[in-house]
Amino acid sequence: MTPRLPRVATSTAPATLPPPLPGLDPAWSRLVTVPASPSDRPGGPARPARTWHLLDTAASLTALGVEPVGTLLCVHGNPTWSYLWRSVVAKSLAVAAAGGPAWRVVAVDQLGMGFSERTGVDHRLADRVADLGALTDELGLAGPVVTLGHDWGGVVSLGWAVDHPDLVVAVTTCNTAVHQSADAPIPAPLRLALRPQLLGRATVITPAFIETTLAIAHPKLDRATADAYRAPYRGAARRGAVGGFVADIPVDASHPSAVELDRIAAGVAALQVPALLLWGPRDPVFLERYLDDLAARLPQADVHRFEGAGHLLPDDADVAGTVFDWLGDHLPDGTAPTPADPGLPADADADTGAGADTDAPDRESDADSTHRPLWTHLTELRDSDEPALVEMAAPGGTRTITWRLLARRIDEVAAGLLDLGVRHGDRVSLLVTPGADLTAALYACIRIGAVVVVADAGLGLGGLTRAVRGARPDWIIGALPGLAAARALGWPGRRIATVALPAPARRALRVEHTLAAVARRGAARLAAGSALPEAPAADAPAAVLFTSGSTGPAKGVVYTHGQLGAVRDALAGQYDVGVGTGLVAGFAPFALLGPALGARSVAPDMDVTAPRTLTARAVADAVGAADATVVFLSPAALANVVATAYALTDDDRRALGRVRLFLSAGAPVSAALLTAATELMPNASAHTPYGMTEGLLMTDVDLDGVRAAGASGAEGICVGRPAASVRVRIAPLDADGRATGALTEAPDVTGEIVVVAPHVRDHYDRLWRTDRASRLGVSDPRGHRTGDVGHLDASGQLWVEGRMQHVVTTPDGVVTPVGPEQRIERVSGIGRVGIAGIGPAGTQQVVAVVETVPAARRPGPAAPALADAVRAAAGVPVAAVLVVPVLPTDIRHNSKVDRARLSRWSSSVLAGGRMTRP
Repeated sequence: MTPRLPRVATSTAPATLPPPLPGLDPAWSRLVTVPASPSDRPGGPARPARTWHLLDTAASLTALGVEPVGTLLCVHGNPTWSYLWRSVVAKSLAVAAAGGPAWRVVAVDQLGMGFSERTGVDHRLADRVADLGALTDELGLAGPVVTLGHDWGGVVSLGWAVDHPDLVVAVTTCNTAVHQSADAPIPAPLRLALRPQLLGRATVITPAFIETTLAIAHPKLDRATADAYRAPYRGAARRGAVGGFVADIPVDASHPSAVELDRIAAGVAALQVPALLLWGPRDPVFLERYLDDLAARLPQADVHRFEGAGHLLPDDADVAGTVFDWLGDHLPDGTAPTPADPGLPADADADTGAGADTDAPDRESDADSTHRPLWTHLTELRDSDEPALVEMAAPGGTRTITWRLLARRIDEVAAGLLDLGVRHGDRVSLLVTPGADLTAALYACIRIGAVVVVADAGLGLGGLTRAVRGARPDWIIGALPGLAAARALGWPGRRIATVALPAPARRALRVEHTLAAVARRGAARLAAGSALPEAPAADAPAAVLFTSGSTGPAKGVVYTHGQLGAVRDALAGQYDVGVGTGLVAGFAPFALLGPALGARSVAPDMDVTAPRTLTARAVADAVGAADATVVFLSPAALANVVATAYALTDDDRRALGRVRLFLSAGAPVSAALLTAATELMPNASAHTPYGMTEGLLMTDVDLDGVRAAGASGAEGICVGRPAASVRVRIAPLDADGRATGALTEAPDVTGEIVVVAPHVRDHYDRLWRTDRASRLGVSDPRGHRTGDVGHLDASGQLWVEGRMQHVVTTPDGVVTPVGPEQRIERVSGIGRVGIAGIGPAGTQQVVAVVETVPAARRPGPAAPALADAVRAAAGVPVAAVLVVPVLPTDIRHNSKVDRARLSRWSSSVLAGGRMTRP
């Protein structure tokens, strides 16, 4: 039954102009009356005259002396009003004043809402779409038009777009939905508000619905802004349409507005114009499934999820900047791009010719014909009884899996997954620790064209939840801890367990199958003559790998099959790792790539979520078990291996003596640590590659190079020369610490490090804005702005000086953190150091946060003598020196100092806050 509103919903009131409100220029406001007209439905009543309040920048653009290239039609939802779009209005005028495309913005107050007329009647969805059409007719909008809608205003704006295909050149939305699946419940907050006994009280008689909406902003709205949102809804007589909007939500097919919603949903799927979907994942009403539905209906859409943002997205995140960046890229003159004019941002080098990508690697036109699938070596070795995998920490003791068994198991699991209904393009989240189960599941998924989602358990439950939900997996293959977390935290995806579980546990965890049962199904399918499908195309997505989250929320990095193959080939070529090589992989990505390399891989006995748990004896045991000659460890793991070397036996040392190469990467590795490691592996060449999740191998340096760099007195950490097929350039910093200069290979120019390589990631998952920023000014599709800051020296070696977000902009100029940290670390009694900037950009002060040797028992200001020594060594003015027992580091590597956290902490304690640990 459709909820009925209390009689207070029938109140009437004329449209008015808003009072003075923060962020709202009175010049933007106008009242527009749409004259009475005949009904647009046969036999229906005539449409009476209605007066709307709206924000309109037409007059402001005229004052600027510019002609608009088109109109951005903005439609709010419930219970907001056009005030929601104030930042969009302001940004549009700023862009136009700066010489950019001039978009007229029309942001309406829907009838009964904001400062538009209170009509005394309920407006259904079809009415609202038709009412908006009557208004735009009165305004004489002739196109091109881009729609922008939020909440139920998104549905109305998309309905208008469906009805005006001759005017619409693009559609954009924020947290909206056009379809409610019959097998999914209405979100809990709306179910509560729709209860007949609560509807009127929660939405009209009291301001509860409005207050709840304002309360879920992230961050919390200041009082003046919240009061501005409340301004048109003071008193129950002005809130009738708030309740009407809620009552008009189609909860099932019998609802009067269900037909119109279905019409709009179908029409949206037929739209062929560019689209941008913006999303706040912390929205308790518009859940991630609604974004999935919209993205499926608009497969051409760009998507950006603002991690940490919620329902009031234009207040929570930079919607305005994102929309106008997107419009500038796609519709610079208001018209949709053609295939010959893709509307891509111009290369920063185009005008000067400096650093153009003329010799950068090109994407091969015949990529599929030259691409070797990731499982090529598995196919070649499928009849070998030599070891492929060795698990040191397997239940019951060390377990060895041959190439024959591994290849067969992968085929069986692949066939079994197909039998279950896993299809090309389905996403499969792997919540399994490195080992045989993870390897079999990963290669089976890739073999059939499913997209694997790999998020490090080291992200913690919060980080894993954001990653898994954001990646929207269709399936989860997990061990017990992962499945328990998935159940408790509501992660999406049908469940497959890697272990047998009692029936009650399976029901509780919603497990449908076990991996062993999947393999049996696959074996039966293969025995019956079914064949696995053809290998996926080289440009088909293969994996979503999540970053460590060390410099912000973890990001999903999408790799195609061709790019994963290029990663394999880059590692094989750089380090001569291939068939017959024994590889100890104390770092998950290399454990997974071992079979692709044809290498005999061994997972040492350690907690992969805590690299510091790896001991020297565990490494020696792993080397001996696989006759390994190559060892890859994270810096934190390597440090603990060195620290526990005292426990090595003579046999352990002999085993380590067989290692010819060891690698350590993921964070800076000191010459002292590398030297200590070579004492344990005296016949090994020590290397520290530089890379990131977006490109695992960019440069490489050996121990001799690290020592030479340390003796040179140069600033930063030398990470060596570019690997084969990699090009490195620098985007110089300006006085504000931004990388705005033309890309260059000139020596001793500090700026953002930009790489180009065939094995760089394809894109970020549902992070259009992040992806755009990572490519800006780089013409090659395989280019990537790393977010690291550094320089090239005269010999072509790369030096890293920190992260872009950690650059300190002082009154005396830009300070990159690594140089001062290195100088301070040479002071007697100092361990690790973190440089933080406090204060406004351009006037920031440098704070040094240090660990002492021995470690301090509690945080606090440094002793005067130590502070003086630090200031003398730093080479830059230091406002304060603080001592902490342990510096905060990232989760995955346990090595990267969290300078952003130090900045927030030092700002707080120096402002008089409590002296807690950072």
